[in-house]
Amino acid sequence: MKIAVLTINKPSLESARRLKDILSDYEVDIYTKSALNSKDAIGFEKIDNALDMIWGRYDAIMAIIAIGALIRKIAPYLKDKSTDPAVVAVNLELNRVVPLLSGHLGGANELASTICNRIDGAINFVTTATDQKGVIAFDNIAKSRDWRIGNLKALARVSNRLLNENDINIFTTKSIFDTLEPKKGLKLVNTKDEADVIIYPLKEYKESENKPLILIPKVYLGIGCNRGTKAKKISMALNEFANSCDFDIKDIAKLGSFEAKSDEEGLIEFAKELGVEIKFFNKDDINQLSDKFSDSAAKRFFNLKGVAEPSAILISEYKALLYPKRAYYKEITIAGAV
Repeated sequence: MKIAVLTINKPSLESARRLKDILSDYEVDIYTKSALNSKDAIGFEKIDNALDMIWGRYDAIMAIIAIGALIRKIAPYLKDKSTDPAVVAVNLELNRVVPLLSGHLGGANELASTICNRIDGAINFVTTATDQKGVIAFDNIAKSRDWRIGNLKALARVSNRLLNENDINIFTTKSIFDTLEPKKGLKLVNTKDEADVIIYPLKEYKESENKPLILIPKVYLGIGCNRGTKAKKISMALNEFANSCDFDIKDIAKLGSFEAKSDEEGLIEFAKELGVEIKFFNKDDINQLSDKFSDSAAKRFFNLKGVAEPSAILISEYKALLYPKRAYYKEITIAGAV
């Protein structure tokens, strides 16, 4: 995390120096009034000038100034909770910390907690209701797992339902649902139509407060191909597969295949062009799986349970096959899991 510490006088500058030492494992720049002639800080004439330099260049802004003044100064810069930086206000003694903006997605709550854990007696004045009441925060879940969020407009409604002790219907795989904590108020449902929250690799969804909140987990693909299959043809097959399954190619995390394909030039080139890791599994890896898979020519040629589907399961994080194997051009098979 890249942090800018904003100060306006000698006492706050001294506090900023101590704060920079406390956060020595972060990339921290101090900004202060040019009149102070500080050699270890970047100078500015007015706070507005400093914010022009800082906003959009840093992940977080820590301000050792009055909260009221800070709020007035940052107000014109605010755009969206998904893009605004974390803003944290700190007092001169560094023992009162207020995560003011972008508590979850921007990381302000986490940064404030880090500071308080490193300073004896420091108090984190977190105001996010889900943190205070101990209910699940779906934006935190998405951030910690590197998932995209769709229809962010629905987040407040969903969170308020939980805070008001109403159940939330979740459409996802059981393996993902089992990892969601705390479980209070969460109910797994079988169809998207029943859901308040959908955790699934969707490409298309509607932006509306009254539509489900969408969390988009990573997709893991298993791929089989004939000897000599070109990268371009595999890419064409992937585009067809992604379109028919309604997931976005940018959500693909990793690829898997059978070890006999580890020297397949087209497959290696395809993974490189896609910019993702590919891992190859041996016969024991594949045949030890207890899942039932679609009929495969791999059974006849290699005595394997399959290639695409087992590889997708093996490479995936939650071991749930979402997209059964599909064949393309009589030489490529693709399956997908989460």
